[in-house]
Amino acid sequence: MQNFSLNCINVICGKKETIKNCIVLFHGYGGDGKDISALAYSWKRHLDNTIIICPDGHEMCSINPSGRQWFDLSRDDSDYILEQARLAEKKVSYFLNEIKNFFKFENKNICLAGFSQGCMISLNLAFGFDEEFNSVIGFSGKIIDKNYLSKKIKNNSRIFLIHGDQDDIVDPSNLLDAKDFFMRHKINIKTKIIENCGHNISAEASTLALKFIRENLNK
Repeated sequence: MQNFSLNCINVICGKKETIKNCIVLFHGYGGDGKDISALAYSWKRHLDNTIIICPDGHEMCSINPSGRQWFDLSRDDSDYILEQARLAEKKVSYFLNEIKNFFKFENKNICLAGFSQGCMISLNLAFGFDEEFNSVIGFSGKIIDKNYLSKKIKNNSRIFLIHGDQDDIVDPSNLLDAKDFFMRHKINIKTKIIENCGHNISAEASTLALKFIRENLNK
């Protein structure tokens, strides 16, 4: 397999010779590709002709040296966080273009999915491309900066946001805020609040996300 600019774990669903679609799974703050690949392996037998790519964040996590991050969250400074997120976008956009060039994919063949900070980077990335992605799935995340995102929306990628009602890390009210934001921008968005679920990807959330992927990725 090609070496990309980000270290990653690749989970092939079906035969390597018949790959037509791609899911890129972005881990949360302090996690890594191996961490989020557990979700990929749970989906593997339910998908076909698909590669699930689980990259490591390009930076060592500022509060957990054994983990990775997409951008620094150690400072309570929204301007600094946005600046770091924008730098991350450039690196991850380059990585996505590497994937597209190697596999000869178009955005319509790619689902972006992420947990927590991985959801945040997915939302920022997805709408900065001219061509819409097949779909975007976010678990327990939020919009980093609404003003910034509203100025860069270039496509109408469909979204599914899922959040636990007991999340004490990223407040579930962020899902409602995101739903309102995307509806105002006429983006096709679906949401689900999972009862009795904290800051994690529950079995119910995984099942719903997989169903959404299967409904959209092979269209």
